[in-house]
Amino acid sequence: MLVVGLTGGIASGKSTVSGLLKSYKVPVIDLDELAREVVEPGTRGLAAIRERFSSHTDIVLAHNGTLNRDRLGDIIFNDPAERQWLNNLLHPQIRRLMLQRLLRLWLAGSQLCVVDSPLLIETGMWKFCGKVVIVYCSEELQLQRLQSRNGISRQEAKARIGAQLALKSKLSYADHIVDNSGQLIELERQVERLVTQLKKSVNQAFWLLGWWLPPFGLLNGLLTIFWRLWIKPFRKSRRKKSWPSVSSTSANTYPTH
Repeated sequence: MLVVGLTGGIASGKSTVSGLLKSYKVPVIDLDELAREVVEPGTRGLAAIRERFSSHTDIVLAHNGTLNRDRLGDIIFNDPAERQWLNNLLHPQIRRLMLQRLLRLWLAGSQLCVVDSPLLIETGMWKFCGKVVIVYCSEELQLQRLQSRNGISRQEAKARIGAQLALKSKLSYADHIVDNSGQLIELERQVERLVTQLKKSVNQAFWLLGWWLPPFGLLNGLLTIFWRLWIKPFRKSRRKKSWPSVSSTSANTYPTH
């Protein structure tokens, strides 16, 4: 099964691309949705957050016992230490759920699936993906979209964007780049081409062998990790110097013009 990592930056349009992929019947595992599952009422994750931020009486909403995500966001986006603590708490639980979903899809005979993660690069999960797709737009567009979407100041928007790895610096990890600088119709055309390319890249013979002979599938997965860890970084470092803009990359790019 080809596992495709999908990532971008805050307000880059990653969620829109994820939704378009679903419209093509591509299975998508949304790690934001899994992140919500691990902090539902009654979970260990929510209990740990309540204890950690007990001085913030509104961290859990009184009327339904759910996590106040806006309040938590205000805290962690302005405190790197607390953000790291939260990541250390939740990421292992999220990864376990992700592996369960991947196993179910593989058992069901899926040839392709997408893992949608805002922190795919930061957490190192890109190493376990056969392909990496980056949804790109300029930082100025990110700021404008985030301010408009969340009704926050430019300074607050900068703090939230700065809490993640700069979007431009993620481009060197990409096998495919979707440029979301234009209109929705242009984005839809790019995603259509992307789906076609991803489906073509699935090796039917390897998929059949991996499905019928799990040890072969495991070996193929290990070779993918080896490629990501040892071969791809050398190729990435050689081309990185020639990257003044998105269109100069050697990854497959889908421009909006």
